Amino acid sequence: MGHDTANAMTQALILDDVTLGYDGHPAVHHLTGRFAAGSLTAVCGPNGAGKSTLIKGLVGALKPLGGRIDRSGLDTRAIGYLPQAAEIDRSFPIDVFDFVALGRVRRAGLFGRIGAADRRAVAEAISAVGLEGFEARQIGALSGGQTQRMLFARLMLQEAGVILLDEPFAAVDERTTGDLVGLIGQWHGEGRTIVAVLHDFALVRAHFPQALLLARECVAWGPTREALSAEKLAQARRMSEAFDHQAEACERAA
Repeated sequence: MGHDTANAMTQALILDDVTLGYDGHPAVHHLTGRFAAGSLTAVCGPNGAGKSTLIKGLVGALKPLGGRIDRSGLDTRAIGYLPQAAEIDRSFPIDVFDFVALGRVRRAGLFGRIGAADRRAVAEAISAVGLEGFEARQIGALSGGQTQRMLFARLMLQEAGVILLDEPFAAVDERTTGDLVGLIGQWHGEGRTIVAVLHDFALVRAHFPQALLLARECVAWGPTREALSAEKLAQARRMSEAFDHQAEACERAA
């Protein structure tokens, strides 16, 4: 475990009245709470609830429109981030080995050379996610599940103590999901702070002890059983529908 990882183990992500959005239009409103150090939290909610927007704010890709995000002094470059697979340019001419090796960029520097130990680490990460034999394959030739495995392998090499996952199981089969859930469980066991955007409530209830239920605003945040109760889920749907109707009315009035 790297020095940066060990440092990050003691750090929480704290939100103080945070509003996030695009072009001045809020997508997440007045969110206050804490992802405790070493916690494993699923972010859930209806489509358009602001889940991915929150992840982008936590990783520093979006600056808050209001409020403050306290990362306990952690450099955003030290946060492990797995974006949605749709954000990856699969037409870029790079093979699986070199793509996974990008996880070592922060350590080696953008134009630095990776040594023999780094190459062994890349090979081990590729093997750990079940892609051994795919090292020379172009990333554009991978299936959805293989792409997710590759993204996890790159993330492994970052050795980050804080990990943000945006829909990590989208378009993957049950076996791949099981393997990647196991990897997340391993990271959690090591004391890392993990936040993941997820849609499968059964999977969240089985593997994620904490949940944040969003509908642009916080509906519930705490133990998963309570946050994803039938009552809270119905409330999230009502809030989401109200926001949609309000947005439609604004568009008609414009």
